[in-house]
Amino acid sequence: SCGFFAVSGEFFYYQHYYITNNLSRMSLRVCTTKAAQIDTVLEQLRQHVLNLKSKGTLVKDTSTYKKQLLVENERLQKQVEDLKQQLIDVEMMNGRKQVISSSESKSDGPIKSDPAKAQPVTPIPVNTKAATPGAKDNKKKAAKKQQARPAQQPASLPVDVSRLDMRVGFIRSAKQHPDADGLYLEEIDCGEAEPRQVISGLVRHIPIDQMQQRPCVVLCNLKPAKMRGIMSHAMVMCASTPEKVEILDPPSGAKPGDKVTVEGFSGTPDQQLNPKKKVFEAIQPDFLVSPEGHALYKGVQWKINGQFVTAPSMRGCGIK
Repeated sequence: SCGFFAVSGEFFYYQHYYITNNLSRMSLRVCTTKAAQIDTVLEQLRQHVLNLKSKGTLVKDTSTYKKQLLVENERLQKQVEDLKQQLIDVEMMNGRKQVISSSESKSDGPIKSDPAKAQPVTPIPVNTKAATPGAKDNKKKAAKKQQARPAQQPASLPVDVSRLDMRVGFIRSAKQHPDADGLYLEEIDCGEAEPRQVISGLVRHIPIDQMQQRPCVVLCNLKPAKMRGIMSHAMVMCASTPEKVEILDPPSGAKPGDKVTVEGFSGTPDQQLNPKKKVFEAIQPDFLVSPEGHALYKGVQWKINGQFVTAPSMRGCGIK
C-alpha cells in the first residue's frame, strides 16, 4: 500500500504539472489574440484621427481660398466700375445722354443688373453739318465727280463704229506745242458751247498754215489725256501711211457738231470710251480709204447728213 501511495503521488504530481502547463499556453494564446485585436482597433483609431486631421486641413484651405476669392471679386468690381466710367465719358463726348436710375444712385454696393428696371440710353441727335464743317463741300465734290464720271455701258454692247462719237469739227487756230516740236496745239469748234483743246502729232506732215481755219472730222469721246503737260480733249481723224498723213474732209455744207454715221451700225456712242476696254483699238483696223477716196468702216461709207467723208488725195490706206 505504501508503494501504491508513492506511485499515486507521483502520478498526481505529473498530472498537476501537465494541466498547469497547458493552462499557461492557452492563456498566452488568448492574450496574444487580444493584443492583436487591440492593435487593430488602435490602428483604426489612428487612421480615423488622421482622417479628421485631414478634413480639418481641407476646411482650413477652403476658408483661405474663400478669402482669396473675395479679394479677387473686389478687384474685378473695381475694374468694372472704372471701365463703366470710361464708357460714360466717351458716350458723353459723342453726345449721348446718360440716364441714371434712382436705384443705382442710392446703392453703394456692387451693381446688379435688373432687366425689368433698366433705363434705356437715349441718343441725342448729332448735327453732322455742325460737327463736320467740310461735309457740305465734300458732298458737292462727290456730286461733281459723279457727273463727270462717264456712264457705264452694258457689257453686251457690240464693239463697232456706233460706239464712237465722231463729229464735224472746225480748227479755229493751231500753234506749235510749247514743249514738243512734233505736236500742234489746236482750238477746235465741235458744235459745243466752248471749243475743245486738241493736241495732234501732225507737224512733220502738214504745214502750220494748212492747219488754220479748216474743217475736219474729230473723235470726241476719247478719255482726255495729257500730252507733254497739256490736256487734249479729242483726236483729229486722218488718212494715214508711214510716209504721209492727210486730214479727212467732211462734205461741203456740214457744220461743226454734225455726226458721222455708218449705215447698218446705229447704236448710241459711249459718253466716254474706257481706255482699259480698248474699244477704239478694236474698231480702228476696219477703217479704210476706198479707191474712190471715201472713208469706210468694214466696207461701208462714213456719211454726214447723207454725204461722204473723203480723203483729199490718198487712196487704199488706213485711217487713224
